[in-house]
Amino acid sequence: MATRLDKLARARLYFVCDATPALHDPELLLDRALCGGVDIVQLRDHDASDDALLAAAPIFRAAADRHDALFILNDRPDLVAAAKADGVHVGQDDTPVAAARAAAGEDAIVGLSSHRPEQLAAALAADGPSRPDYISIGPVWATPTKPGRPAAGLDYVRHAAAHAGDLPWFAIGGIKADVDVPFSDAIKDLSFGGMLLTTMRKGKLGFSINGVYTRVSPDSSVG
Repeated sequence: MATRLDKLARARLYFVCDATPALHDPELLLDRALCGGVDIVQLRDHDASDDALLAAAPIFRAAADRHDALFILNDRPDLVAAAKADGVHVGQDDTPVAAARAAAGEDAIVGLSSHRPEQLAAALAADGPSRPDYISIGPVWATPTKPGRPAAGLDYVRHAAAHAGDLPWFAIGGIKADVDVPFSDAIKDLSFGGMLLTTMRKGKLGFSINGVYTRVSPDSSVG
């Protein structure tokens, strides 16, 4: 049986979703995303209460299990066990990786956001419980999910491809149809260790695999 880290190593597409995505059945939405090639689903909803997160968690857990995928909880290492999540994703200003790992459990996956090369370098230099199991790179372009966060740009994607080594990584942020061509051009000659972290916010879903843009409607069949 594949371990959590085995699943992480082979993951290429990562889907982030609200607890209650606007106007959509989360169970159906997650199944369609997972049928479409998603390897990791993340429950991220900063507006949700603890009770709401824990009410949504079984839907994410069951969907991940049906598709042999991973379920990650955003920002809440203290709720990982109760949510039966495989791990947690934290930001640069959130709980430090070692503390998040201690709270989530020693077998939990811990992912870390990064926005510039020195943060990637710090992640690579960390060891033991302080080293993240994967890292996100971005936002590549400005995105409404991170208001006020400047875009990291394609140069950081290129930098990650050149320097991340064996640390799994996922690009995130503002990747959509009207910017897909430059993104595709930027990565087509890279040894691309990670693919794209897909974002579902308020009913809009878009993702790219190997630079090829795919759009999934919650009303359409995928897979």
